[in-house]
Order: sequence, then structure tokens, then C-alpha cells
Amino acid sequence: MPTSILQFADLLRRRTVSPVELTQHYLEQIERLNPVLNAFITVTAESALAQARQAESEIMSGGWRGPLHGIPIGLKDLIDTAGIRTTAASALFKDRIPQEDAEVVVRLKAAGAVIVGKQNLHEFAYGGSSLVSCFGEVRNAWDSRYIAGGSSGGSATAVAAGMCLGAIGTDTAGSIREPSALCGVVGLKPTYGAVSVHGVIPLSPSLDHVGPIAATVADCAAIFEVLDGSIAKSSNFEKAALDAKSLPIGVPRKFFCDDLDPEVAAAFEQALAVLGTIAGEVREIDLSVPTDRALQSAESYACHAEFVRHSPELYQPETLRRIRSGENISADELAERRKELEKARQTIRQGFGTVDLIVTPTAPIPAPAIDELKQNPGQLRSREIVLLRNTRPFSVWGVPAVSVPCGFAQSGLPIGLQIAGPHQKEGRVLALAYAYEQATSWHTAHPASFAAFKIQ
Repeated sequence: MPTSILQFADLLRRRTVSPVELTQHYLEQIERLNPVLNAFITVTAESALAQARQAESEIMSGGWRGPLHGIPIGLKDLIDTAGIRTTAASALFKDRIPQEDAEVVVRLKAAGAVIVGKQNLHEFAYGGSSLVSCFGEVRNAWDSRYIAGGSSGGSATAVAAGMCLGAIGTDTAGSIREPSALCGVVGLKPTYGAVSVHGVIPLSPSLDHVGPIAATVADCAAIFEVLDGSIAKSSNFEKAALDAKSLPIGVPRKFFCDDLDPEVAAAFEQALAVLGTIAGEVREIDLSVPTDRALQSAESYACHAEFVRHSPELYQPETLRRIRSGENISADELAERRKELEKARQTIRQGFGTVDLIVTPTAPIPAPAIDELKQNPGQLRSREIVLLRNTRPFSVWGVPAVSVPCGFAQSGLPIGLQIAGPHQKEGRVLALAYAYEQATSWHTAHPASFAAFKIQ
């Protein structure tokens, strides 16, 4: 049975599958699974079916627009949608209805995508667990006792569970890649600035990225082509994957491989062994890793200062605490941190001086149990810091990075491999990710609740 965007795109183009039937299937999946996983805050069934009917009419008359035409896509609920509430998972915005679509939504609609709903997240994207939400915690599609990661937890678990074929998330410190790793899907954080953040509720403007989450590397590329418009077409990056032998790969073990969960460490070593057979030389490198979070703290407070002064009770307590952590950072210190950010983004270019790509584990540990974190709320932030440790530096550097599935823990929870490249080299990152994906079978596994669309 087809399970990927590109598989369905071909069937839709050839009129073997109806966009309406496809959309109905995914809406039924949402209705069946959302009470358990809590992946969606708002389901836009009526408008989705209207978009699907329009797509069907256009395709039937020969007006196929491309790979996303008639494809059900979800949006993280801090991406503005005209006439549909956008809450950021907060009581502060629970009734907020934007007047305009975010730029990424404009592009998706122009490509003919069907928007099936707005997905749950960690409140205002300020965390890596998606446990802190006005609408309740998000649960992992592989085992609902565990977190889905964050902050794009609803988006990642929805794709894993087959509630949509793709999703758009945001990433300030790892919020696309970390939940993608924990949920066993593919998540791409593009180069900083490659995808417009216009109409996306900010967390830290100097660090915020927007990107796709999907079941396969090629699907992520297909979405990214629509969001960005400058990447080489999917067929080209697949060809580039055949030339991966020429790509030397760097492995920065110091920092990124410190204190790994043993099962994550074993999966990573197995992934390196596979990469050694499909790519060029794999060599260890050293990187100077930025770890200061003052810039994000200061910018997050600046985004929320007025709301914090007038309506602090509308925030979840942990979110309010995190936002207020940036309250006393001076303007001079903020300016200095921004200079350091620009220096870090220049310095990482030297890190790619002898290698074309860098690989690390995406998250140092598999998904923690929800009850464990609820019973020990003091551990929540420390666990999130660990979960986001390996992804945060690449957000600071602003370089493209993708997480792809690379194994499973004995618990059945997924493990992810992170591949990063120089600025604006998404095609190179995706090429190696595709080559690795094709050399393994991790991406073919699905949670028990997954139900594939059956062609009549």
C-alpha cells in the first residue's frame, strides 16, 4: 500500500486515487487516534474536504500542480491560518483568529495541498516535550505512555501515526528534529532564513526556523521545494545520492556523543558503519560548540513582555518561568549575544573545511515516559535540555540539518540520526540522508495504530 507523499502524488496525477477519498481517510485516522495521541488542537475537516474537492476537479481537468496537489498536510498551531484559530497551545491565544495566512501556508495552498488541521505543541514552542500545553500533552504514536518530543510534538506524532502525510513545524533549538527522532519520522531544519517565518508566532527571531516533517527524505524534499523554491528537484538529489562516495563525513564525538544512552550509542555506531559503505571517508572532527542560551531567553522575553505584564495567569506556570528567565538580560548583553551568534555562524564554515557533512545522534536518549516526568516535574527541564543538546548547536549555527530514523530501542521507541551540512546546502544534506535511508529499512516501520490507505 502507498504510504508516502510521492507515491500518492503519482496516483493522484494518474487519477488512480481521489483527493477526496484520500482526505477522508486521513480525517478518519485523526478522529480515531487523536483522542489518544492529542496531536491536533483544531481539525479543519470542512475546509479540508472543500480543498480536496477543488484539487480533484483541477486534476480531473488536467491541472495537476505538482507533488503536494491533493495531499493532506498538518500545521503546527503557531503558524497563522486566515479565519482558523492559531493558539500556540496557550490559553493566552485560545480564541485568536488571524486575518491572513502565514507565507508558508500561502505557498502550500498555491501548491494545492489540503490542510487538515492545526497541531498541538509545547506552549509557545518553549520546550522539548510537548507536555506543557493548554490543550493537554502530546503522546508518542509508538507508545502513548511516552512523550512525542517538542516543540513540534503534535506534528511529528501525527505523521508517524498516519494522521497526515506531512506537516510543517518550527525549530529554534531542535523542535523539528528532536520530535522527528523520537517519533521515527524525517524532519528537516533548513538554513536560517531559507523559509519565511512571516505569520509564524516567534519564540526567538534570531534562531527560529520553519521546515517539513514527513515519512521519508524524498517527501521532506518535496515539501521543502514548495516552502523554499530554490532547492534542486527531488529527482536531482536522488541522483546526487548515487554520488555520495565523494562526500567526506565528519563525526564530532566530543560533546555530541557524550553520555549517550547505550541503545542510542549502539544505533549510532551501526549507522556510521552503513555510512562508511555508501559515502566517502568518515573521520572524527572537533567542533567548538556554542552552549549559551541567553540570546534565546532575552528574545523570548522581548516577544512576550507585554503579555507577561498584563496577563501572566494565562500562561502555563513552567512557560512563564522560562520566559521570565530572560527578563533581566540587558540591551547591551543582548547586542553582545547577537554579535556572538553572527561570529558562530561564520566560524562553523571552518568546521566544514575538511568535510562536506557532519553526522551525530539526533537525541542522546529515547523518549522519556510521560508519567515519570509528571511525577518528577523538576526533571522536566533537565530532560529537555538533554533531548535538545545535539540539535541546539545547529540552530545556533543556522545550517541545514535533518533527522532520519536509524533504529529502535528495546522498548520499541525510535532513534534518530542527524545529518548537517554547510549553509544553503540542503540538497547535499538530503542526498546523504536519502542514500542512508535507501540502504536501511527503518523508515518502512510503522506504529501498530498506523492504517494505510487502501486503493479501491
